[in-house]
Amino acid sequence: MPLIAVEGIDGAGKSTLCHGLYKEISKKLPVILTYEPTRGVYGRKLRERIKEGNISPQEEYRLFMLDREEHVRNVIAPALSQGKIVITDRYFLSSCAYQGARGLDYARICEENLRFPQPDLVILLDLPPELALSRKSSKEEHFENLNFLKKVREIYLEVVKKHRNLVIDARSPAEEILKKALEEIKKCLRG
Repeated sequence: MPLIAVEGIDGAGKSTLCHGLYKEISKKLPVILTYEPTRGVYGRKLRERIKEGNISPQEEYRLFMLDREEHVRNVIAPALSQGKIVITDRYFLSSCAYQGARGLDYARICEENLRFPQPDLVILLDLPPELALSRKSSKEEHFENLNFLKKVREIYLEVVKKHRNLVIDARSPAEEILKKALEEIKKCLRG
């Protein structure tokens, strides 16, 4: 069964799409919904450090990698081995885009993440950063400023090309986005 990564800048509607996909797919097939950062040891530490606002790009990436190792070992790999579809709200392309926009080498980050299961499909919800910021209720995180999100979006649009992908205009109605994503997942399931 496939590993499906839903990606995009904050405010693009990833969580809404992930929950919609889970609801529809679970009617017919075994599926799990997961996300990064996780609620595991490293995911909690990462969220705490981000909230404090004093984390370097290198430390942030290190914690993301530790969280991802735990995530793959404890959640993703077991589910895939049990024949379940895995939908993840963010995966390693988020590290490429976000830590890349913070100044790290995003191509190297993508290469270092080749050791993890690769997504069979990446769904990128593409949204202009100006609109994404207007959708967010809080401007506290260091990820949430216009110039930074423009860089994140540029990197996403570049790195997604290396994977089977579906880029969806996130300004579309949620029902339309869900329909397009389900159609692509059906194609993915057929091979």
